[in-house]
Amino acid sequence: MASSNRNARVSEEIKRVISDIIKNDVKDPRLPDLLSILSVEVSSDFSYARVYYSLLNGQGNEKDVRDALKSASGFIRRGLGARIRLRQVPELRFELDNTIERVFALNKLIDDTIKNDEKNRRP
Repeated sequence: MASSNRNARVSEEIKRVISDIIKNDVKDPRLPDLLSILSVEVSSDFSYARVYYSLLNGQGNEKDVRDALKSASGFIRRGLGARIRLRQVPELRFELDNTIERVFALNKLIDDTIKNDEKNRRP
């Protein structure tokens, strides 16, 4: 239990620091302003961290953003190591999480279905 609590705290701190580094320190034009770090999952030995990000409002080309994050991962990892005290700074793996876009699409489908049902019920 204590290790999972530590894992959650470290994951949240890594998320906060990576968000700050990307927003303030990474100067890559391929990264849009509306890039959001959603969550971080750290392995039990803290050697790897999966960083889930989202592109809000379809900002930026997915491939360009993925390539920019991959090329900046060493820079981000060094910044992370300078700001967080860990025995080992985890290797970062960035993964697109399009959950938010899927939720918006499902809500739109639901709304459209309700409107169509209401339209068809009226005599």
